[in-house]
Amino acid sequence: MAHPDLNELAAFAAELADVAGPIIREHFRTALAVESKADESPVTVADRGVEKRLRELIEARFPDHGIAGEEFGLKAPDADYVWSLDPIDGTKAFITGRPTFGTLIAVTERKAPLLGVIDCPILDERWIGGPGLPTTLNGQPVSPRPARALAEATLATTSPHMFRQGWELTAFERLRAEVRLPMYGGDCHNYGLVALGTIDLVVEADLKDYDYLAPAAVIAGAGGLVTDWDGVPVGLGSTSRVLAARTPELHAEALKRLQG
Repeated sequence: MAHPDLNELAAFAAELADVAGPIIREHFRTALAVESKADESPVTVADRGVEKRLRELIEARFPDHGIAGEEFGLKAPDADYVWSLDPIDGTKAFITGRPTFGTLIAVTERKAPLLGVIDCPILDERWIGGPGLPTTLNGQPVSPRPARALAEATLATTSPHMFRQGWELTAFERLRAEVRLPMYGGDCHNYGLVALGTIDLVVEADLKDYDYLAPAAVIAGAGGLVTDWDGVPVGLGSTSRVLAARTPELHAEALKRLQG
């Protein structure tokens, strides 16, 4: 398989984000608050519409690449290059206090993060980052000021009930006791907020491959780090336990707390 040009991938990822925006806006013109993700809710309909269109475009431009996505499963997940599509439903949008509907788009090279894009079309915000590329928000360079220690950090997770009783919950509670502010709720948009500098840490468990393949590339592009709870970089077939941080230093400190 020919090695794709990184600039070509970045330009194409931006095109995909532009396609995602109008599809999502179509379903959220009147009601931005969504309390659940029922089969025919605006969130689900928008998710399916976004993934269907993006898959069509990827398969037309890069037919030999694999694709991973929630609504449509996996296509050739063991390919050298895999596009990951992870719609952001923004349910409850607990961190910003306003919805951040959008989509995470990434490509991994032999299971390692290569490029990530987060698009939040309702807020007209876009973050693009990757090796050798600038990290920008609305076209301007971003210089995040991450917490320097856990005592200053904001920690987000979907919900404590996702952690199994026993060592998972114990490990999470150990980390939670050290941070300035723990926050619950949300979903994959947490990772976009790490990249944008809104929160510092995300810790989750019971995730599927497509839940962290795109976030890993997005956060890596912003200079952060995503691993499992053993410190191993995530990829296809990883453990479902994920720790993401805005800086490697903060990640190392959080990992020590998780491991006790």
